[in-house]
Amino acid sequence: MRVLVTGGAGYIGSVVAARLLEAGHAVAVIDDLSTGHRDAVPDGCTFVEGCIRDRAAEVLGDVARYGRTDAVLHFAARSVVPESVRRPELYWTGNVGASLALLEAMRAADVRRIVFSSTAAVYGEPEEVPIRECAAVRPTNPYGASKAAVDAALAEHARMHGLGAVSLRYFNVAGAHGRHGERHATETHLIPIVLQVARGLRDSVAVYGEDYATADGSCVRDYIHVTDLADAHLRALEYCVPGAHRVFNLGNGAGFSVREVIEVCREITGHPIPAVPAPRRAGDPAVLVASAERARAELGWEPRLPELRDIVADAWAFHTAQDGRDERDARAGAPG
Repeated sequence: MRVLVTGGAGYIGSVVAARLLEAGHAVAVIDDLSTGHRDAVPDGCTFVEGCIRDRAAEVLGDVARYGRTDAVLHFAARSVVPESVRRPELYWTGNVGASLALLEAMRAADVRRIVFSSTAAVYGEPEEVPIRECAAVRPTNPYGASKAAVDAALAEHARMHGLGAVSLRYFNVAGAHGRHGERHATETHLIPIVLQVARGLRDSVAVYGEDYATADGSCVRDYIHVTDLADAHLRALEYCVPGAHRVFNLGNGAGFSVREVIEVCREITGHPIPAVPAPRRAGDPAVLVASAERARAELGWEPRLPELRDIVADAWAFHTAQDGRDERDARAGAPG
């Protein structure tokens, strides 16, 4: 199968592109490199630099140059919740507008299969956990709202144009797959933030709230290893049915508290990692965990690396290797 991966120079997109190549598929990547990295695109991919609004029609329509595309895996998006609150217009144009342009390019080129990287943030603050796919969609920020809007557009394109679409909704992704790991200019995710303390890039990590109704008083969140998430995308690709839009939640089913994450990071890194109590953040629920029962039953998906130690160990190995590469590059560029 020949697959187009949008956002394939980013964290999750690059891992999925690598897994597609390992499975024997031909892969093209579109990425504007605004948050991705050129060196993250796996060797063997056809790389097209640019935004999907400008380049998707070209790649999908130029069969002589790029080959006939069979399916799209769509990761390109802005994904920082605080930024979405400050600059919602970026999320409506960058996430929703660009996705609509991609869907029109797919329709023009008769590409009828898409897997969309959605988010469990579309559920907002759920009434019960683990969250199932029947939960009400009521996002509490523009990021979640933009993803919900794309989900709705996929459902309409499936109904009206016979598109086969799958949306995968999940919370936190961590870990690494070989040389492909998480690198953000502004980090907002807990595990890499904690590991930044161990790497000497931060003095401490804040624990926002210590009086939640959880075992240790800190928030509990869902974490999935990025390789397991990539495998779910490959399974979803095979599951696309013409005329149908299917939604699957992905999660570990239990979740880990903030203090559990910090303690495991201490064990893996051998660093004390100071944790500083901080006030609760507005809108932070005590527990956010997604149920993956539908994905298990229908996709046959089962996480192979559900343990927090495995997730953190792979993330730490990636970051220490990356730090070593950065140090070597700095020495090579220093005047002699």
